[in-house]
Amino acid sequence: MFIPHTSSERSEMLATIGLDNIDELFEDISAKFRFPKINLPAALTEMEALEQIHALSELNKSCNDLKCFLGAGVYDHYIPAAIDQIIQKGEFFTAYTPYQPEISQGTLQAIFEYQSLISALTGMEVCNASHYDGATAAAESALSAYYYFNENRKEFIISKAVHPHYRSTIKTYLSGLSELDIIENDSPLTDLTELSSSLSRNTAVIILQYPDFLGRLFDLSNIIKSAHEIGALVSVIVNPMALGLLKSPAEFGADFIVGDGQPLGIPLSFGGPYLGLFTTRKEFVRKVSGRLVGQTVDNQGRRGYVLTLTAREQHIRREKATSNICTNQGLMALTAVIYLCLLGKQGLCQVADLCYQKAHYAANKISELKRYKVNFQYPFFNEFFIECPKPVSEINQGLLEKGIIGGYDLAVDYPNLPKHMLIATTEKNSKEDIDHLVKSLEEVAND
Repeated sequence: MFIPHTSSERSEMLATIGLDNIDELFEDISAKFRFPKINLPAALTEMEALEQIHALSELNKSCNDLKCFLGAGVYDHYIPAAIDQIIQKGEFFTAYTPYQPEISQGTLQAIFEYQSLISALTGMEVCNASHYDGATAAAESALSAYYYFNENRKEFIISKAVHPHYRSTIKTYLSGLSELDIIENDSPLTDLTELSSSLSRNTAVIILQYPDFLGRLFDLSNIIKSAHEIGALVSVIVNPMALGLLKSPAEFGADFIVGDGQPLGIPLSFGGPYLGLFTTRKEFVRKVSGRLVGQTVDNQGRRGYVLTLTAREQHIRREKATSNICTNQGLMALTAVIYLCLLGKQGLCQVADLCYQKAHYAANKISELKRYKVNFQYPFFNEFFIECPKPVSEINQGLLEKGIIGGYDLAVDYPNLPKHMLIATTEKNSKEDIDHLVKSLEEVAND
């Protein structure tokens, strides 16, 4: 609570600095700066202000008003009502960095549970806590590989089918390091053979996505084996929801599994805050950025939690830090914990299966339209891309008029894919919603 100074306290402070009144304190500042003329509208009552703000909000349309088939890294999943009720508790909303473990046991336990669940989901041995989003987590995996090789390997291979925002963030992170070679394949449509041929003894890490940005699924075992044969590491970006149904890249031998935790109970929120997942194997633990929380016992044998590793720039061994990242998305990590606990293993598998089944139903129905072409060349999870008879921007405008948020325009990032749309489904898209999308696509094409 803010408690203003009393008159006697103000007088005492002024006397200390040799002044008689407040005006003397500010007399050197021009009146035009102290009392500027601001063109503000007349004041409103609280009731009037709320009515005006509500009217403005009505101009927006959200996924509650429209049927959403837009994914491309962020997905409109159902969020159980219990999540908001739990995370809105004051001790979660206001929790800060757990520098003092003796008074931060709740925060530390929440992070420890998060690490445990994400490690179980990905099949990896170590999970940190945590990163801003999936893009920064992917970039941090590249830095970890760079420092693991003591800066001796200067080559980084990034699949063109990695999310464009992720690729941009990775390049930004690496741009501060000298004499690096960033290699990308020519097209996102090529398979992994071209990337494998780029591997060399100078490769630090190869970065893949699973499912990739176009929604496709590849068996990563051969390319990971090829990378390991020449001593390179492999970082795989995942959709965590897909791991409820698909084999984890850990089973292929991935060294880092990263991604965005947004599908795990986190709302769309105009682009954030989200949650960067970062997991790896024990042998790379000293090159992990951020924090690791561990479980121990105190001198009375009681269970307790501590910051086991904090490889950060302001600590005593800062010269050995691989990164200066220090923000743990604690509230978002807690959200993911609650979501995973509410659903459980079986529930997560059910949601993932619904996403898969609905995407394949949608793809099959759209393939029946004469003027659209669905790419069935590779298996997919909950996203697939189609070729449209018109520019995607025109198709999406027509869909919007029919109450539908259409798919992602791939030509924005891939000029060699004009008129190609990336469509996503989640458990929230009913059969009726998908049928409405298919009918609307046909109508818009013929308009």
